[in-house]
Amino acid sequence: MGKNEKTSLGRALVKHHNHAIQETKEKGKNYKSQNKKVLESVTEVSDIDAIIEQAEEAERLYAIHHDSATPVPINMDAGSSSSGVTAKEWKEQRMREEALHASSLQVPRRPPWTPKMSVEQLDANEKQAFLSWRRKLVSLEENEKLVLTPFEKNLDIWRQLWRVLERSDLIVMVVDARDPLFYRCPDLEAYAREIDEHKETMLLVNKADLLPPYVREKWADYFTRNNILFVFWSAKAATATLEGKPLKDQWTTSPETSHNTDDPSVKVYGRDELLDRLKLEAQEIAKRRKASADSHQERVVVGFVGYPNVGKSSTINALVGQKRTGVTSTPGKTKHFQTLIISEELMLCDCPGLVFPSFSSSRYEMIACGVLPIDRMTEHREAVKVVAERVPRDVIEGVYNISLPKPKSYESKLRPPLASELLRTYCLSRGYVAASGLPDETRAARQILKDYIDGKLPHFAMPPEDDENETGETGDGGSVSEVCEEARGLGLDQVLEDLSSFDLANGLGSSKKKQVESHKQHKKQPQRKN
Repeated sequence: MGKNEKTSLGRALVKHHNHAIQETKEKGKNYKSQNKKVLESVTEVSDIDAIIEQAEEAERLYAIHHDSATPVPINMDAGSSSSGVTAKEWKEQRMREEALHASSLQVPRRPPWTPKMSVEQLDANEKQAFLSWRRKLVSLEENEKLVLTPFEKNLDIWRQLWRVLERSDLIVMVVDARDPLFYRCPDLEAYAREIDEHKETMLLVNKADLLPPYVREKWADYFTRNNILFVFWSAKAATATLEGKPLKDQWTTSPETSHNTDDPSVKVYGRDELLDRLKLEAQEIAKRRKASADSHQERVVVGFVGYPNVGKSSTINALVGQKRTGVTSTPGKTKHFQTLIISEELMLCDCPGLVFPSFSSSRYEMIACGVLPIDRMTEHREAVKVVAERVPRDVIEGVYNISLPKPKSYESKLRPPLASELLRTYCLSRGYVAASGLPDETRAARQILKDYIDGKLPHFAMPPEDDENETGETGDGGSVSEVCEEARGLGLDQVLEDLSSFDLANGLGSSKKKQVESHKQHKKQPQRKN
């Protein structure tokens, strides 16, 4: 091969390489022109309205948590007769408003459509319906007595839910067993019935192994009385059994909580038992469809829906027997719905996690529950405060092997630990120090919240009918009502004693004592007679 032939070959290769690069750039421009982007959950907005909303919410939270505070609204009109309300009255007004507007808190509905519609027409109708739904929620947010939690604001995520609901015959709503009603969305069940009267909704109470048996019995009674189809389940335990790994039950060692749980409604289902139950429910749905002559598919579809980080993907991986969907502790791992064939009669459908609109006290509670990502937390003390109020003091000390500061002599003995006390003690025991030399409270808060979500810090809520145990914690930590009752029962002598203790603790009583002693020493002595 001559020199000219080698040069021509090199030029041809370079020309081919440059042509391939140009085609790639053109494809990229075409992709960007179509406005295609990665599907991402949006629960927060970053405009000035959101900042104002967060400031107003923080002000309302301060008034709620501080009973002695009396928020007085600023009114420039001197002739106005408006006056401030106490925290108790504010809470009662908020509960009345929530009950009044409960029916307005709905998930967005997909507008009616037909296969003959064009893609542009269908997209425009869905955007218009979603915009109308957003406007309704904005009207609720303008009500000062209502606190609306962050919710999913991305239309594409809701479209995934619409597809799953339309495909599925049996809808499995996965909830966290430690607070099932927080993760349950009753309007989603109603919407499924609106789509098709044959659809059924089952409540899959995941992480049930974190509950003592007597708590599962109470929740089973509550679900039965309210005609809620439910199953207790643990994806973590099922996965460990499938892999042959031992899993310790934290409630078996306690003689107070370990007792006979042969009741099928209370037992925690295994993998094979849950598959049999899903097949049984699916067969019932298929029979009803055949009876109504509306059977249009051979395989029954079971759709899994729910909040982020409740264990939907982990449940599907345990049922399939291998890892088919991505799993992580960060909410929002699943981006698109996925279908998995189990058998000729059963197919599973995994939906991305959605944050449904609801009334709640604060977004910090949602962070503590794992619904919102911990890494986006700005006020770490407020989120840790939720943990400190729900988990008893002795449980925290036993889990972390630390000794929290005891309440002062003038404080109630049932007072939960402060967030600052918990964070500083945890940093001291673990050696967490920031670059400034102060305790690294942000790192400690993230670790405590992760332990709270993973179940290392045991906690649970009781059904609504148990008013005295509504706080539902695992130890002897008293509720706020118990602390108030104790404060009302204090007599005058105890109050004076507490005030004296406060003076001594702050160095106010010592000077008075010295003055009294010096006064006694300088008393006029009786004159001696000569």
